[in-house]
Amino acid sequence: MSSPQAREVAGVRPILRRVVTNAGMLLGGRTVNAVLGLVYMAIAARSLGASTLGVLVLIQAFAQFLGDVVEFQSWQTVLHYGARPLAEGRKRDFQRVLRLSLVLDVASGVVAVALGVAGAIVFADQLGWGAAETPTAAVYMVSIIFMVSATPLGVLRLVDRFDVLARQAALNAAIRVVGGLVALVVSPTLEGFLIAWAAGTAGAWVYLAGSAFLELRRRALLEQFSWRGPLAQGLPGVWRFAWNTNLASTLDVAFTHVVTLMVGAMIGPSQAAFWRVGRQVADAIAKPAKLLTPALYPELARLRADNQHAAMWRLARNVGLLAGSVGIVLLAVSAAFGPGLLTLVLGQAFAPAAAVMTWQVAAAVVGVFALPLEPMLISLGKPGAAVRVRLAVSATFLALLPFLVTQFGLIGAGAGLGAAAVALALGMLWFILRENGNRRAADSTASAPPQRLEDDV
Repeated sequence: MSSPQAREVAGVRPILRRVVTNAGMLLGGRTVNAVLGLVYMAIAARSLGASTLGVLVLIQAFAQFLGDVVEFQSWQTVLHYGARPLAEGRKRDFQRVLRLSLVLDVASGVVAVALGVAGAIVFADQLGWGAAETPTAAVYMVSIIFMVSATPLGVLRLVDRFDVLARQAALNAAIRVVGGLVALVVSPTLEGFLIAWAAGTAGAWVYLAGSAFLELRRRALLEQFSWRGPLAQGLPGVWRFAWNTNLASTLDVAFTHVVTLMVGAMIGPSQAAFWRVGRQVADAIAKPAKLLTPALYPELARLRADNQHAAMWRLARNVGLLAGSVGIVLLAVSAAFGPGLLTLVLGQAFAPAAAVMTWQVAAAVVGVFALPLEPMLISLGKPGAAVRVRLAVSATFLALLPFLVTQFGLIGAGAGLGAAAVALALGMLWFILRENGNRRAADSTASAPPQRLEDDV
């Protein structure tokens, strides 16, 4: 190992400690979020019953699906293109990145709301709710505008304000719990609980956006900021990067909201509620390990900006091993206490969700082991590789889902989810190993020019 590489590797330990520290901050907020999430789901479940709760879940899933699909993951653009200008004090260049990201957020939010309102009306029967719930569903789609918060998220991650992100996660769930209690007393109906959920989304957005604004102003990064000017000037390959990261996120949605919608359409709202409850518990169990990912992105962006590739590889490997060990422990906890928790918190009517939850937790643990792979590909400027893997796995999974559900019910969907998680991890790993081999070959050949980030498709 050369001296520069040795210095890079030695520098990984403090970075890893910072990743773990930031993830710990997020864990505090997300732990509160997970606990309160079960509380507001329990309040809604006991007030509405499985069928009406299923309708509420389907409306929320459709809104979240559109928010995730249409929203550009511009926080990744802020990190990828803004890390170096911020570190070097190039305020104008950083503002150019910020302007592009904000424009993407505003445009995608408006489009998502329009599609949501139209879709809630036109496709009501296919989405799982009837004519009586259609006006309520259409109005709820306006809340999608508060689901688009990529730019403030990217800014706060870039400046290491993970404490704000932790509080924001807890705030959303806290508002929903309070709103759910109010709905329980004042209006224990579908409309009442949808208002409570929308209030949580809006309140969390206001806190996040306001905190990012104050942080930018404190650092004098908004002085002479202008909305005018070319969006992509001085940002080579930014449109390709933005589209690829957006596509990767869109395909990831296929493993969450789209599946919920398909289950509801094929076997009814009650089964969709079981699937949603099981998935929420699985996500809550895997969340402590997965919180390493948002803390990992800015560190990889900084290392890439300094061309410290050996440190990037070492950091990704260490995070994967750390997250995997946490995932194994949490899988054991889920197997021991998961089914009893569902019955205790949600009631005996939701006991059937325990079987599919086991598969969902297993899939989540596979994802925990593989969590550094996609951030690594994106940080190396290879979001297209992540898109290709997700596209292949998502298309196969969604094509097989109707057969799995009709033949085996929710268990079939859960087993398919586990298999898809394994395939996704193996595909990402293959691209990582190939890229590692390419970079080693380039380092050994003096005449080989370094690959530009924007060359990936």
